[in-house]
Parts: sequence; C-alpha cells; structure tokens
Amino acid sequence: MSRSNTYDVIIVGSGMTGGWAAKEFTEKGLATLVLERGREVKHIKDYPTANKAPWEFEHRGYLTKEEKEQYFIQRNKYNFDPSSKHFFVNDKEHTYDYPKEKPFWWFRGYQTGGRSLLWGRGAYRYSDLEFEANLRDGVGIDWPIRYKDIAPWYDYVERFIGVAGSIENIWQFPDGEFLPPFEMNYAEKVVKERIEAHYPDRKLVPNRVAHITKAKPGQFKGRSECQSRNMCHRGCPYGAYFSSNSSTLPAAYETGNLTLLSHALVESVIYDENQDKAVGVRVIDTQSNQTTEYFARVIFLCASSLISTAILLNSKTPRFSGGLANSSGVLGHYLMDHHGGVGGSGMLSGGEDRIYKGYRPAMVAIPRFRNVNRQEMDYLRGYGLWGGAYRQGLNPSQIGIGAGLKQKLTQYGPWKMSLACQAETLPYYENRVEIDENNKDKWGFPMLKITAGYRENELLMRKDIKQQIGEILEVAGLRDINLYDSKPIFGNTIHEMGTARMGRDPKTSVLNSYNQCHDIPNLFITDGSCMVSSGNASPSLTYMALTARACNYAVDQMKKGEI
Repeated sequence: MSRSNTYDVIIVGSGMTGGWAAKEFTEKGLATLVLERGREVKHIKDYPTANKAPWEFEHRGYLTKEEKEQYFIQRNKYNFDPSSKHFFVNDKEHTYDYPKEKPFWWFRGYQTGGRSLLWGRGAYRYSDLEFEANLRDGVGIDWPIRYKDIAPWYDYVERFIGVAGSIENIWQFPDGEFLPPFEMNYAEKVVKERIEAHYPDRKLVPNRVAHITKAKPGQFKGRSECQSRNMCHRGCPYGAYFSSNSSTLPAAYETGNLTLLSHALVESVIYDENQDKAVGVRVIDTQSNQTTEYFARVIFLCASSLISTAILLNSKTPRFSGGLANSSGVLGHYLMDHHGGVGGSGMLSGGEDRIYKGYRPAMVAIPRFRNVNRQEMDYLRGYGLWGGAYRQGLNPSQIGIGAGLKQKLTQYGPWKMSLACQAETLPYYENRVEIDENNKDKWGFPMLKITAGYRENELLMRKDIKQQIGEILEVAGLRDINLYDSKPIFGNTIHEMGTARMGRDPKTSVLNSYNQCHDIPNLFITDGSCMVSSGNASPSLTYMALTARACNYAVDQMKKGEI
C-alpha cells in the first residue's frame, strides 16, 4: 500500500449518504477519503443561477432543441430547466441500456452533493408497517430491523438536518423531531376539514420536508431559515434545505479529517484473497483517464443503488465470480422504485377574498390509509397522496373594455386543488441491473443494463388510487374535477433501491442489519441498495438514518479489532 494513498475510511459518493458517512467518521477522528465521480460544487459559490431573475435566462427559460437532445431523459424531471441543468448529467455522454418495452428513466447528478442538491426534500420515517410488510405478506425476505432499531437514528438525523412537520399521532406515519411546519393555505384548510369530517381514517397534513423553518441561534451552523422562494433546485444560498454541500460536508471539513477528490470514478473494489477483505478501491480520473489505487481499513459504498451495485458487479474475483460480496446471487436483483402518475384536480368555490404570500417549497399530504390495520384490498401494500392548492394567477388575456376590464385584470382566478400519488412497488427478482463488460463508456466503466417493470399488484393499486382521488376531491366539494392516469415508467420517482438488500440470511441477502456485507465485514453499503421493501414514501431520511447507524457500528467494530 502507498502510504500517501492510505486512509482509515474510504467513502464512495458525496451525496445524501456519502455526506453523512463523511461527517460521522471525521467527527470520530478517522482520516476519511470521499471519492466523487463528478465535478466539485462548493456551497453558494457554485450555485450560478441561485439569484437570477426570470428575464436573465436566455429564451425566456425554455430549453433549446440542442438541450432537449442532450438531456432527453433528464428533462423529464419536474425540476429540470435552464436554471438547474448544470446539476444534471448529459444523457448523450452518460448512456445506459434498457429493453424498449420496459423504459427506465435514470436521473443523475454527478457533482459534490450528488442528488442532494436536487431532491424533493420529503423527509419521512418508515414505520413497522414497512419493516414488517414482507414477513406479513410473504413477499421477498424479512427486514432484519424494526422501527425501534432505527428510531433513535431518525431522531439524530432530524435534529441535525432540520425537518419541518406537524405532530399527528398517525402510527403508520411516525412523528419526529420537527421544526414548525409550513402553514397550509385557505383552500387546503377547507379541504382538510371536509376530508377529515368524512373519513375517520384519513388526514390531510402539512408535508414533512428537510427545510429549516425556525432556528435557534447556532442550531444549524452556517445555515439559515427558508425564504419560501421555491427555487431549491438551483442550489440554496441560505442553506435552508438539507444538502451534503450545505450541511454534512462542511461539518466533516471542519474536523480537518476529510479529503474529498472530484472527478474520481470508482471502477472497482480491491479484494485481497489472502486477508479475505476489501483493502481499497481502483479509481479512474475522469479528466486524465489515469488509474490510481486508494487503500483503507473500511470502505463505504454510498454512490446510489445502481452505481454501488455496478461497482460490486465489476469487482469480480476467483471467489466472487458473480460480483464482489455476491455469494447469495441476489446482487443486482429486486430493483424497486415507487410508481406515480395518477392524480386529479378540481376547483374550489369561494375564498375569493383570500390569497397567500411567498412560494412555499412544500405540499400537503394524505398519509397511507389502505391495508394499514388489516388486508382489505385485492392488492398488497398501499400509497400516499401529495398535493396542494393555489389560486390561479392574473389573466391578462381577458375580453373586455374600459373600467370593467381594468378591474378584472387585477383579480386572481379561483382556487385549484390537486392530488397525486406515490405508491409502493413490490420487490421482484426479475427487476434488476446488470453490467455489460463488452460495452464500456469512454472512461472504461461497463455499460449498465436496467430491466424493470410493474406487475399486476401495482396495476390493481393504480385503479384504486384513481378512484379514491376522485372520491376525495368530490368529498372536498370541488367542481370541474379532472382525473389522469399516465403510464408508469420505472425510475420516474427517482427512488431506485433494493439491489443489495439487507437480511438475516447470507444465502438470500448481501448485507446484515448494520449494512455490513455478509461476505466481507469491512465493506458497507448504505445507499438505496440496502432496502428490502420500498414503502410508499420518500426513502431518503431512512437512508441517512441507516448510514449514521452503520457508521457508529463500524467505528465500534474497528475499536474492537473486528474489522
């Protein structure tokens, strides 16, 4: 080993989980190397569009034909536009493969912070409704943990990142360590009252988001309260929403124990047959194409579900011919993503004298209400609904003349309320990611092939979702209700997970209950790869809590000399 290239810990990826791992290890005094395959992005300094006015963008903020061709997948994401495209990969430069009949949209951000700069900020705890689901339904394998195991780590993460939310006492939607929620507007409050008066098992609540809404002096160092600009996808100069760039990485840098290398594509993990452990990683510099090896006592893969799994698949050895740490044969399988694209909207009568201010970067939610206390439907699991209300804007294209027209031009349109779903997908062995060793990109990394689709359970659920959204909007007293159901596309909710799942049995899982590889004890994976089932809510908070927990365990094992 080269001493100059040797650290206590190597972390692959600087995003949601990589940032947390960096914070935890450096604060515990360990020399830590973080490897980021993309460019360096520094908080505030490298947010070039954060304060741009609409008229400062070329083409009035519309994409050019060339941009649409270069970002033919990325542009399908709701927050992709000329103000944020520099945080997304160019699809023509970063290709992958999938069957034509089963499209997969892979949204990526290769830079410091990864997709933590681009996420929707939904921060939800999973409950035992999720952690017991597979065992209860006889699907997949059982989670090796329960809510009580991770609850203290949810507390720990929430206190550090700042999560706005309300205490609701809904057991399947656990409460947390919350800052004040974003206030619901007039129409949402009316809809809430009507829904909850009609349904004994449903609540409309303020969404739980990783935003600082109120901070005591010194509580969130270097970060300040949300300004309700709703321009988060440009990078927040206030550090109001959680990202690695504004939060965990600065904390890690402050210790003096962090080294972060950009343009560092991890090609494989180096496994020593004699020592029977991972000893380092092989890295390609994406600017020079030079290969360098780095070594450490412990390695954490935090590069995202598909990339971490691809790295292991590309790290074959005589012992692990199907991919490193893959004695179970399940590595790359059981890929999951939520499904959406079902929703509806309607108009609310009244409230013409009410308006709101600001651009609140949050919605409202109706937590899961199907198959909660018993199996009641012809499908397994369930879904949550998210949405919001707003007043339609000023309309300058009205017919009229004189004083009457001038008066109409100053009046907002009616209130509109929308709801859409985020629903659970079951783990299926056939949904998978593979690598093509005979087809490599310009840096020498194998092409990924992603095969994933939805099945009868998800399709049955979607029928119920559409029917229930229509019913809820009617119960809320809305008029001119419009429902939609678009074809679900895997990857569209940006929650790919499950390709190196946790479990108790090394024969059916890659990781144990502490995200530690069964086969290689000094190798950990704490990104979405580890998930055993998907639940229906954003998994990001769970990733972070599992990472902090795994780091604590790894340090303890290092002190004991076990790894």
